[in-house]
This record gives sequence, C-alpha cells and structure tokens, in this order.
Amino acid sequence: MSSCGVAGCHNPGTAEDGVILIDYASIMQTADVRPGNPEGSDLYEIMTESDPDDRMPPPPNQPLNAEQIARIERWILQGVLDNNCENSQCDTLNITFGAHIFPVIQNTCLGCHSGSVQSGGVQLTDHSQIAEVAASSRLLGAIKHLNGYSAMSQNGAQLNQCIITQFEKWISDGTPNN
Repeated sequence: MSSCGVAGCHNPGTAEDGVILIDYASIMQTADVRPGNPEGSDLYEIMTESDPDDRMPPPPNQPLNAEQIARIERWILQGVLDNNCENSQCDTLNITFGAHIFPVIQNTCLGCHSGSVQSGGVQLTDHSQIAEVAASSRLLGAIKHLNGYSAMSQNGAQLNQCIITQFEKWISDGTPNN
C-alpha cells in the first residue's frame, strides 16, 4: 500500500478522510475493514472502484494491480489478522527475491519508485534495478533509516526487524534473482 500511506494521502500527518494506512493498528482503527467481508470493507471497495474519480489511489497514481488486490481480499477473507513476520517465526534462512524481497518492494516502494514516478531518481520495478540500489548500500540505508540516507518509506514507519533482516540476508547472499 505504498501508494496510500504517503505524505498528502493517508499518513499520520495528512490522514485524508481520517484514514491512516501505514501499519496494521492504524489500518484497523481508521480504514473500516470488516473481517471476512471484502465487499463490505471500505478499504477494499475503494481500491476496486471502477470509476477512476472514486478509486484509490487516485490518478495519476497507478491503481493497485490484480495481485495486490487479491492479497488484500485474501487477508480480509482470512479475518484481517496481524500476521506479519514479527508475529511468527521469522525465516532468515531461505530468503528469495520472489517470495520475500519483491513483495515488500511492491507493497511499500513502487508507489514512489516506478513508472513515471521516480522519487530521488530511483526506480525499483525489477530485480536488476533493486539489486543495483542494494549494491550501493542505499537500499539498506533507506530501510534501516540510517543517517545520511533518505528514510523509506518516506514519512512512514520503519519496516519491522524481520523484514530488514531478510533484506540484509538477501544482500549478503549476493542479491540473487530467485
């Protein structure tokens, strides 16, 4: 939901329509998500709206892709559980680009780093671009909110430690495209 929880939209500073979409707690408190009922959940309904004037994220932002919408629908159908890495055993042994790294990039980075939107001149739409930013230390510096780097996601909370550890492991393994 990287297109949503950013400055000017649904971060704590702007909270458009009182909705904050930066973490589980704020989503549950402000986004009218109804466990087991995607069609009755405002969050899901607004993302699947066919009228571009009513859809979120609004143009010129890209709408969420079918996979992202399906993931949110599945999360709602399964009961909107807070089932991130911190609430289960954190896998740091079998890290793959496709299963661990790219889904995080898709959900937290592509809203600002894809297509015509290239915040900071950084594009993160494929493995080679992501590996290049990782090799320069900018990726870890940004997600760890280190001094001298632009903290990402911008104006958002730092990724949880499990995800950061997975990125560190992927980078130390040589950023494989697996």
